[in-house]
Amino acid sequence: MCNRKTYLLIALFAYALMIIAMAANAQGNLMLSSSAFTNNRHIPVKFTCSGDGESPDLAWSNVPPSAKSLALIVKDPDAPSGDFVHWVIFDIPASVTSMPEGVPSTAKTAFDGTQGQNGRGETGYTGPCPPPGKDHHYHFRLYALDESLGLTSDAGAAQVESAMQGHIVAETDLVGIFAR
Repeated sequence: MCNRKTYLLIALFAYALMIIAMAANAQGNLMLSSSAFTNNRHIPVKFTCSGDGESPDLAWSNVPPSAKSLALIVKDPDAPSGDFVHWVIFDIPASVTSMPEGVPSTAKTAFDGTQGQNGRGETGYTGPCPPPGKDHHYHFRLYALDESLGLTSDAGAAQVESAMQGHIVAETDLVGIFAR
């Protein structure tokens, strides 16, 4: 049987855990989602080279108050030659909370972000197009930054990643899967 001290210790421990959980929830974690697919699930053909090849919609929440801008880099680490970059967007204002499906391949976006160069040396999104065979994992990585990067639209993922160093206040990853 438990005595009164044991019950008191258990109650205090439970209270402390509740306070910690509330503080973590209040601070929030950067979240990224799409209505097209959920984390670690298949990307619909529409968003790949086997379909229209347009970008999926994305939405995010819990951007830290210290963030001034956001950056998105989409990579396929399963590509035969290593990380293949499918999309680079940076200097998205921190007040923006989503982007629509089918973002045009222009340097400047309607939501005031700048699109950089993908792995094909082109501006904008290039849909998954792996060689036939095994599943590939496409990492949609969103970064909250404490400053705007001010790079030009000819910047690729390596330049964006270098410029972000020391300025990332939060990041999150949404993984889509596709195979042909």
